[in-house]
Amino acid sequence: MTTSAVAWLADGLILLGLIILSIAIYGIIRMPDLYTRLHGASKAAFLGVLPFLLAAATTGDPAIIFRVLLIGAFLILTTPVAAHAIAHAAHLKGERMETPGAVDESQG
Repeated sequence: MTTSAVAWLADGLILLGLIILSIAIYGIIRMPDLYTRLHGASKAAFLGVLPFLLAAATTGDPAIIFRVLLIGAFLILTTPVAAHAIAHAAHLKGERMETPGAVDESQG
C-alpha cells in the first residue's frame, strides 16, 4: 500500500473508534440500571479501543505492532473480569435491576 492509502486507513480506523466510543457513551447515559450500563461500558472498552490499536499498527514498526498485540491481549483478558467484578460487587451491595421485564435469576 502507498503511504497515502495507509494514512487514509489509519484516519478511517480512528474515526471508527471515535464513533464506537460515542455510541457507547450514549448507551451508558440512556441505560436504566448499572448492569446494562456496565454491559455498554465493557463492550466499548474493547471495541472502541481496538480501531485505535489497529491504526497504531499501520506504522509497520515491529515494536509498535508487538505493543498493540500486548495491549489487545490485555484488554481481552481484563475487560470481562473487571465487568464481572463490578457486577458482582453491585449485586452483593443489593443494586436492583430496573430494566423493564428483567428477571433476577441469581436469588435462587
